[in-house]
Amino acid sequence: MKTSIQRAGIKILATILLSALIVACGNTGDENTSKKEGHGETNEVEVIKGPHGGRLLDSGDFTLELSIFETGVPPEFRAWANQKGQLLKPDEVDLNITLTRLGGKIDDINFKPHGDAMRGDSVIYEPHSFVVTINASHNGVKHTWLYDNFEGRTKIETAVASALEIETSIAGSVVLQETISVFGQITANPEAVSNISARFAGVIKSVSASIGDTVKKGQTLATIESNESLKLYSIKAAISGVLTQRNANAGEQTGDRQLFTVTDTSNVWVELSLFPADHKRVHIGAPVSMEMANGNESVQGKIEAINVIAEANQSVKTRMTVNNKNGLLVPGSYVKAQIKVAEHPVPLAVKRSGLQAFRDFTVVYAQIGEEYEVRMLELGRQDNEWIEVLGGLEAGTQYVSENSYIIKADIEKSGASHDH
Repeated sequence: MKTSIQRAGIKILATILLSALIVACGNTGDENTSKKEGHGETNEVEVIKGPHGGRLLDSGDFTLELSIFETGVPPEFRAWANQKGQLLKPDEVDLNITLTRLGGKIDDINFKPHGDAMRGDSVIYEPHSFVVTINASHNGVKHTWLYDNFEGRTKIETAVASALEIETSIAGSVVLQETISVFGQITANPEAVSNISARFAGVIKSVSASIGDTVKKGQTLATIESNESLKLYSIKAAISGVLTQRNANAGEQTGDRQLFTVTDTSNVWVELSLFPADHKRVHIGAPVSMEMANGNESVQGKIEAINVIAEANQSVKTRMTVNNKNGLLVPGSYVKAQIKVAEHPVPLAVKRSGLQAFRDFTVVYAQIGEEYEVRMLELGRQDNEWIEVLGGLEAGTQYVSENSYIIKADIEKSGASHDH
């Protein structure tokens, strides 16, 4: 098992390796390749923009301007062609574009006239990250371009990802646990409290236990001399627990008062307050998760009773009994808990621990081989661990579920852009 120091050393080494990989990716030495927008670009060729804000592509006297248009419509390609500086009619050009996405999926897009432009027949869904292949034909002459248009994509070697403790999960169906947050207090179980008095009035001759002492069932707590018989008899603990009250000293008369209280704290009650809006949603047997004071552990239990009388603040108390043999639950302490009130099966969800912000989106990073790329999510319901995905991710996708911030940082270093 690795120590924390060893793990820290591995992370530092992996970070150095990752930085080295980023630098290496930026020096490919390929001067004839079109501009590549993505991981590690340091010597990018500047993209020339046309009058419509799109990318200009030249092939002799023939020029094509290509833009992703999304004003009032879902993102789609619009294109304009020029021959020797003269705008061509859209029906004079035969245009086809294929987009090869990470993992080999291909979008095939054809164009039809739309005003003075050519309009693509497919939505360009996010992320706009792909290898673009363009084939245009005018007057029997074919023109071809190929370039990378990457965004939100990076590559990290498997060994480095493992050293950085990047973990992945498979997106799929889960059952969301709907909970409500409640507050309450730990109390001693009144069914595990023993109040002890003298059987016969007399003089207390000796006391052998003090407040805070742990006592065993049958242990002698005091010796009494009976006023009537003048004989000695012992007062013994009726249960095992902690002496929480002592009202007895040697030489005193016992009278009829309560002399000792022994409290068994091996199990305690947790009383939780329900407010009117939540009262009807909680039922006997509802699972409860309560955080420990140290924040590192949680206690599980179930609602055992719901009071039928409201408190002064209109809340209604519920109760669960919790094992406390380790003594970590201290009666009198205030607590916060989650009560499960419903379950919602959803066909697709991801872990909330994998979520990151990218541009104006909430994303996860899909993993394909040693490459990682953003997936923009449309989100629905959520619980403490999971969040429903309504769009932007396919079921069965392997995505980064732990330490995804490392992927985000690497992509931000690489300067991956969003080019229209």
